[in-house]
Amino acid sequence: MSAIRVARGFTDRPKIIKFDGCYHGHADSLLVKAGSGALTCGNPDSAGVPAEFTAHTIVLPFNDRDAVEEVFAANQAQVAGIILEPVPGNAGVYLPHPGYLEFLCEITKANGSLLIFDEVMTGFRVSLGGAQEHFGITSDLSCFGKIIGGGLPVGAFGGRAEIMDVLAPDGPVYQAGTLSGNPLAMAAGIAALEQLRSGEVYKQLETSGTRLEAGLNAAAEKSGVAVTVQRIGSMFCTFFTDEPVHNLADAMQADRERFKKYFHGMLAEGVYLAPSPFEAGFISAAHSDEDIDATISAAEKVMATL
Repeated sequence: MSAIRVARGFTDRPKIIKFDGCYHGHADSLLVKAGSGALTCGNPDSAGVPAEFTAHTIVLPFNDRDAVEEVFAANQAQVAGIILEPVPGNAGVYLPHPGYLEFLCEITKANGSLLIFDEVMTGFRVSLGGAQEHFGITSDLSCFGKIIGGGLPVGAFGGRAEIMDVLAPDGPVYQAGTLSGNPLAMAAGIAALEQLRSGEVYKQLETSGTRLEAGLNAAAEKSGVAVTVQRIGSMFCTFFTDEPVHNLADAMQADRERFKKYFHGMLAEGVYLAPSPFEAGFISAAHSDEDIDATISAAEKVMATL
């Protein structure tokens, strides 16, 4: 919400582009095809949001270059910025096509707009520098969630000095937060980052992720069940489809009824997955090789029943 306010204040433009299935919090102007819990409940929008509040939010399919180009052509000098999860994780997990993030960086720059990366999910997860380090892209503004505070309640956003200077008291854009700079959260966040700095955690997570991905694919192949496992680092998702998933429309084609059976079957085997086909799964440093093996073993049993 604050990053978008800054983008509008900096550019003096009203419109924001977002992508269907990407979730950026429950601010009124962003609850449009927002993914996450709203999508799971079959209610992508929310009651209580006047249409006027979303009138300047343009929703496009992820990974579709032509759609982005058409919007900029039709809205000359009106688009303040593009906000996206660089790796969407609120409609399952799907990855940007090669060159897609670079394309968004170039088109925003060419049109005087800002590129906003929502790294609440990818920040410090796919690498120490988040998706920006992983893909070699620097966005104009970046948003981070509670990992900034080691899991405690706090968030942060930032960008180039010339952009951030529009914030009060230096500039005309107002922002406030009850938990801003909370000492406990800041201490916890610093401690978490110090643990991550060596990079050993990321090597461990990549090893575990590779092992889990291969095991789930093998289990699906053995049982003859159509499954597409999509993963980046410690983020993963199991779609019950034999087609790759590139955006929300693709994700919606996966077999959700089969996922329900899979979820309950895995739960009965002692593996607690997110209870929605539209949520990402996460591996943590606390997961041992034995945990990964137990998950693969459970998946073999359950997929054989599907």
